[in-house]
Amino acid sequence: MLTMRQKKAVTRELRDRYRKSSKKEKTIMLNEFIQLTRHNRSYAARALRIKDVLGYMNIGGKRVRLVRDKRKTKRKKKKIYDQDVLLALKEIWKICDYICSKRLAPFLSEIIPALERWGEIKLNLKVREKLFKISAATIDRLLSDTRKRFRIKGRSTTRPGTLLKKSIPIRTFADWDEKVPGFFEVDLVSHDGGATRGDFNQSLNFIDIATGWEEMVAVKNKAQVWVFAGIKRIEERLPFSILGIDSDNGAEFINAHLIRYCKEHKITFTRSRPYRKNDSCFVEQKNWSVIRRAVGYGRYDTDEELSILNELYSYLRLYVNFFQPVRKLIKKERIGSKVIKRYDEAKTPYRRVLASPGIKEEIKVKLKNQYAMLNPAELKRKITKLQNRLLRLNFLKQEVEKGLDKSTKPLSSFEYIST
Repeated sequence: MLTMRQKKAVTRELRDRYRKSSKKEKTIMLNEFIQLTRHNRSYAARALRIKDVLGYMNIGGKRVRLVRDKRKTKRKKKKIYDQDVLLALKEIWKICDYICSKRLAPFLSEIIPALERWGEIKLNLKVREKLFKISAATIDRLLSDTRKRFRIKGRSTTRPGTLLKKSIPIRTFADWDEKVPGFFEVDLVSHDGGATRGDFNQSLNFIDIATGWEEMVAVKNKAQVWVFAGIKRIEERLPFSILGIDSDNGAEFINAHLIRYCKEHKITFTRSRPYRKNDSCFVEQKNWSVIRRAVGYGRYDTDEELSILNELYSYLRLYVNFFQPVRKLIKKERIGSKVIKRYDEAKTPYRRVLASPGIKEEIKVKLKNQYAMLNPAELKRKITKLQNRLLRLNFLKQEVEKGLDKSTKPLSSFEYIST
């Protein structure tokens, strides 16, 4: 059994050799040192790592030995994505309406040249190359603090689900094929402000299942004549023909006028099961992510508000279809109680239309020419301006109706992030 003096002598003798040894050699030396001195392994390793004693001093009446730790300090890695990258990323993220990283990352290679072409952003070569290589996980890490400040609570309970087979077809001229552009899910979004009395504006929403192409138009109310007129307007805007329509069981859709129109134009017309929102999951999802985020939950029932809604939608349809990438579910696997979903790479509806073999080449050329004329940042500014105008108009109307004092701070009816 070694004395304390002998243990210190052994420690001093082994210390220099221990520092210069390889990892395997250190393990062997440490095992022998522990066996010889009977020290605890953690203490023994620390004793062999530290430098010689620097000196002694009295602290609180006790003599304390000062030693220098030999352990190497962790080298700080140089940041790849620095502040310049973060500032550029935030600006692009804002223009893209704060979309998630899985949608933003593959879209950067397309949106950056578009914004540079219109002079909306100026990037040096290094920042540009880094943004083209950045991953979705890195985007999440860089934007985590900013996203927390913009987090919205109390969102709609509408959630996307699995498209179920249509169980109640009205009349079928062709098989319902969700892989071919032209088969649409249709729904009305009410702007009643929580009070269903009287007439109020409605937003007619069309979503193509194959490409995600979306068209929306505001109508005066749910009367069949206005809804049918809205459908005709949407049909004129679409880059491809309507092959199928799937609606809910509301009288605004299930009526003789629309059924006759579908028969005349050989349009497959189906309806979902009552009280099964997942039967129309694609359009139900877009009701929140596009319509509600854009115009909120306020009550719009005047002709002026109807006009603003339609002007807003004229820009929103271009912004969503040309500059909002979406991901499509390609596989779903259940393992026990866990469901694993696989999605494809995020693409805009415009890109999906171009990739579709069922679309004529002349239509694709027309869309390419239209895309070249669009500035996404300018579209976003116009949309925001109309959103604010609609909000102010709605609040002034509430002041008149309720007799509120003009100094009262308005409560925003929007569930979107103001820019």
